[in-house]
Amino acid sequence: MITSRDNPKLKLVRKLAARRQRDKLGEFAAEGEDLVAAALELRAEPVASHLLAEVSTLGHAPRVIGVFRSARPERELPPLGLELWRVGDPGNVGTLARACDAFGAYLALSPGCADPTGPKALRASAGSIFRVPLAEFSPEGAVALVAHGAPPLSELDPPLSRFVLGSEREGLPEEVVTACAASATIPLPGRAESLNVAMAGTIALYDWRRRHESG
Repeated sequence: MITSRDNPKLKLVRKLAARRQRDKLGEFAAEGEDLVAAALELRAEPVASHLLAEVSTLGHAPRVIGVFRSARPERELPPLGLELWRVGDPGNVGTLARACDAFGAYLALSPGCADPTGPKALRASAGSIFRVPLAEFSPEGAVALVAHGAPPLSELDPPLSRFVLGSEREGLPEEVVTACAASATIPLPGRAESLNVAMAGTIALYDWRRRHESG
């Protein structure tokens, strides 16, 4: 039983709350039984509950915190995927990882994206981040998903199965759109000007699956 807040393992968990330390050490912490179970089944070491609460980033202290290495084995990428350009909100990154898991897609992140192993992104992914193949951002041959001024998503050629999404505030810069093979938009008959990036990405994955499986 760990009963001292100066225990090296607890100190490590505190450090991993900062992205700089996660990048430096190549490790991250997953809080809560569901996330830890999704990451890996492993032996646990008992910790005094009040000490676990001190190192937690959750509003209610978890019963379990797991520390894992960030590096993961290379996996073959499926044809369907989302390429994210500077999506800085960790909740959106985690939600899109969950969508990729649901529809059998990979997730690619450009520099400037939120850390997928950060606490908020991990919680939003509900454990999906451990199952989704991750890749480096590459817009070539993909579809730029833009808010306006492009053909409807439903008119895309079925072989085009990779979608590039930008941050909600800045969208996609012209050089990224130009690097893509095509552009598309999700028609909005209502009054909303645009969709949340996580919603747009989920719709793109669903629409491709629907058209691909019915064809």
